[in-house]
Amino acid sequence: MVARAGLSRDRIVEAAAELADEVGFAQVTLSAVARRFGVQVASLYAHVDGADDLRAGVACLALEELADTAGGALAGRSGRDALVVLGDVYRDYAAAHPGRYDAARFPLDPATAAASAGPRLAELTRAVLRGYHLGRADETHAVRLLGSVFHGFTSLEAAGGFSHSRPASSTSWARILDGLDVLLRSWAADAPDHSHARRTTR
Repeated sequence: MVARAGLSRDRIVEAAAELADEVGFAQVTLSAVARRFGVQVASLYAHVDGADDLRAGVACLALEELADTAGGALAGRSGRDALVVLGDVYRDYAAAHPGRYDAARFPLDPATAAASAGPRLAELTRAVLRGYHLGRADETHAVRLLGSVFHGFTSLEAAGGFSHSRPASSTSWARILDGLDVLLRSWAADAPDHSHARRTTR
């Protein structure tokens, strides 16, 4: 059990992040964290405003760790090499810290999101994409594409979605990154604007 002396927001959030990795982000509660410190839940309220504030703290911690890791790994890299490294940062982080990875997708209020490492992570993604010479609007589409692929694959892999078939998921991952590289290199700069498209129903 963690010693109760010297409670702080950082220590509480770190304990919640460790708990998330152990039992799942959905199981992170104020009472569970209080038990780790051997204190009553009321003792935590001097440092966090409630369960959502605690979860937001874990989300911000996860985003900061992801951004720091990605920033270091991407230094001096470009093109396909950078794309592969970025994808691997997400996949490796999800494998090492499954609870924190889930927390990184926790919805934050606008002010908290703006102050978090989320924008820095998005800018690192855009820096990778600039190696493919996309226009600014297409960069936004491509950021969403990479997020969908990275998060989708890692979430399915973590849930065991690929564990009962061959080839190994690592083989598929490498092929997917190859496919993304080909797609981004051939992305049409003059693609039609679908921003005003509306779905129709019959």
